[in-house]
Amino acid sequence: MKRKLIVIGVSVSFIILSARWLASASFEVLGECSQVAREPNISPDYSGIVMPSNIAALNFRIREKGQAYCVKIHSDSGPAVEIASKTGRIRIPLRRWRALLDANKGCELFVDVYVRNAENKWLQFQRITNTIAKEDIDRTLVYRFMKPVYNKWQDMGIYQRDLTDFDVSLVMHGRSFGQGCLNCHSFVGNAPDTMTIGLRSVKYGSSTLLARNGDVRKIGAKWGYTAWHPSGRLAVYSINKVRQFFHTGGMEVRDVVDLDSALLCYHPDSRKVTSPEQLADRNRLETYPTWSADGRHLYFCSGPILWQDRNAVPPKNYDKLKYDLRRIAYDVETDQWGKAETVLSADETGLSILLPRISPDGRFLLFCMCRYGCFPIYQPSSDLYMMDLATGQYRRLATNSSYSESWHSWSSNSRWIAFSSKRQGGALTRTYLSYVNETGQVHKPFVVPQKDPAYYDSLIETFSVPELIDGSLKVSRSMLARVARSEPSVAVDIPITSATPKAGPTEPWLERE
Repeated sequence: MKRKLIVIGVSVSFIILSARWLASASFEVLGECSQVAREPNISPDYSGIVMPSNIAALNFRIREKGQAYCVKIHSDSGPAVEIASKTGRIRIPLRRWRALLDANKGCELFVDVYVRNAENKWLQFQRITNTIAKEDIDRTLVYRFMKPVYNKWQDMGIYQRDLTDFDVSLVMHGRSFGQGCLNCHSFVGNAPDTMTIGLRSVKYGSSTLLARNGDVRKIGAKWGYTAWHPSGRLAVYSINKVRQFFHTGGMEVRDVVDLDSALLCYHPDSRKVTSPEQLADRNRLETYPTWSADGRHLYFCSGPILWQDRNAVPPKNYDKLKYDLRRIAYDVETDQWGKAETVLSADETGLSILLPRISPDGRFLLFCMCRYGCFPIYQPSSDLYMMDLATGQYRRLATNSSYSESWHSWSSNSRWIAFSSKRQGGALTRTYLSYVNETGQVHKPFVVPQKDPAYYDSLIETFSVPELIDGSLKVSRSMLARVARSEPSVAVDIPITSATPKAGPTEPWLERE
């Protein structure tokens, strides 16, 4: 008993001494400091950014040699947040952070960093200045989390992250249906009520889960990239004959070719699939559908088939294939399609145009362009571009890096984008957020914050397919898993084309990352 009391007494004394040290460190820096004429090196780089007022605390590490560290975070209103650290790891109290941001929407946020050097002198670095946006970001980010190696597809899951704090929950994992593969998840706009997930499994075949208003059904057809009409009355999805192959060298040795593809339409009320001829040209490859904000036009990518043998991997001229951006009018009341027209041609840009996504306010179209092909995540040349739909003018974003920028999505208020980037060295994909103002200017991106500021330093998994939604998913992962293991409850007759995929691939990784 006496030994326990001694241990407790020592622990309490240590806590008191630690608290006193932190307090003294904070007061100590109020004296004279030597000025450093530059900003401190911090990781992640949360400097010069525009942040949502509802974002989780932007914890960071101070990458400067020192014996002690102090940080003061403040703005125009409310009490400052002061933090002392012996290691340079800055973890910001979430409640105080929220209060500071809530009180200063539309204002600048200042970060003052102090470091005590080996000579026991305090250095004050140039102030970091960020901006707190007036507009919030959708609070939930849904993404796929997996190993970066091509043959580790068995260990992948889809997760949802609350961006206002650090809560992460599993939506569905491949181990719940025989170590299967999960592909692109999609929603109706930014609402969490309707979601589709593509499944690939040796044991359970290929299918699609459709979750609507708490009900989950298994559709006996493999959906690729999916775009829901804003009304929720129609989903356009791609069927792709995608194959992965490898180069002998280069920054990225993996590559992907879509040997054949088309777009199909699923009507959930009637459970019917249709194949408009304008979306399934046997001489072209159609993929990456997306709807205009008003639902009157479907945008998609289309490229010519440059090879005769639709089974050869890689086929002849695969590195010469470039996709155009097209659109087609649609009337949801009559279910009638117009004539496809070219919005932006690869002949004009000299690049392959991929992954179009339109802002919910209908003003801007964000897309990728790369040297060739259909898979920007494997193309170091892939950059993000923005088109003003009012003028048709487009530009390369100044926020691109020298590595691949790929999958992206908009927030429901059109002021934020989430996108995949390999800018941290070119190998691993991370999710970044950027503010987009009313004129379409995209501000400096920042990586999604984590509770541990060193989280990304040793993480070898990748984040892909980031989708912003305005609420959390309510369907349980146990229900999703149970339906995934069952027989399809919705049987559909798919119009046969040369792009119609076969069910049950023996190796799901052959299709896509």
